[in-house]
Amino acid sequence: MILPARQNLNWSTLSVIVLFHVGAVAALFMFSWPVFFATAFLYCVTICLGISLGYHRLHTHRSYKTALWVEYLFAVCGTLNLEGGPIFWVATHRIHHQKSDQPGDPHSPNDGAFWSHVGWLLFGEVNHNNTRLMSRYAPDLAKHRFYVWLNNYHWVPIIVLAAILYAIGGAPLFFWGIFLRVTVGLHATWLVNSAAHMWGYRNFETRDESRNTWWVALFSFGEGWHNNHHAHPTSARHGLAWYEIDPSWMLLNVMKAVGLASNIKEAKLPNRLTEREAA
Repeated sequence: MILPARQNLNWSTLSVIVLFHVGAVAALFMFSWPVFFATAFLYCVTICLGISLGYHRLHTHRSYKTALWVEYLFAVCGTLNLEGGPIFWVATHRIHHQKSDQPGDPHSPNDGAFWSHVGWLLFGEVNHNNTRLMSRYAPDLAKHRFYVWLNNYHWVPIIVLAAILYAIGGAPLFFWGIFLRVTVGLHATWLVNSAAHMWGYRNFETRDESRNTWWVALFSFGEGWHNNHHAHPTSARHGLAWYEIDPSWMLLNVMKAVGLASNIKEAKLPNRLTEREAA
């Protein structure tokens, strides 16, 4: 097991998380509508393209195919969320699916809500830069020198972005586009690990405690339809019912229409559920 239950407190991880939360609060005192909308755009790019369509549905589960340059672009967008490089993220998530809510799951609420949300990062084994170890669970990515480099230097893109934002918009855009955006994005992703395994409804009887949680889906571009996802991990569509809004799925259909996505895997609701909706 590469992510054991408890270790000593990772002071470096704690320091970075505290720094970003303090910076997020400071950003609130620098509000302006142009900065707000610029940050919202960055949030969509980095969470929707980087995490949802990139790290998760493409790099981890290979739910669809796209050009290699799109893969690389989405991976760079993923690093802008301070969630580690693509090999680390993919390896961790694949382990989560293998051992979901069982011993060995990196972030199960069975070990406590705090643990599943952020404790696993604060007290778990630090493997963000251990590319060689994490590559065991992501050998497909490790074949690409670009992914290996990006995993080793996953902090470079966000530093470049920070410099650009400061040059364009000064301190307000810097604090909003880096500290506030990243902090909100981290919690959106962490809520999928914690809240979406504790609260919500279940369309499928899976071996874990995954749930469909609408308010998590709201902040994560459809990732909150987590029970659907655990029942059909390779499906690029997470929101299966008409009311399960899945923005990432919608964007993926746009990508298909313009020739940027193909071989898209799509799960369907079982007949018993569609018949119940019709009634």
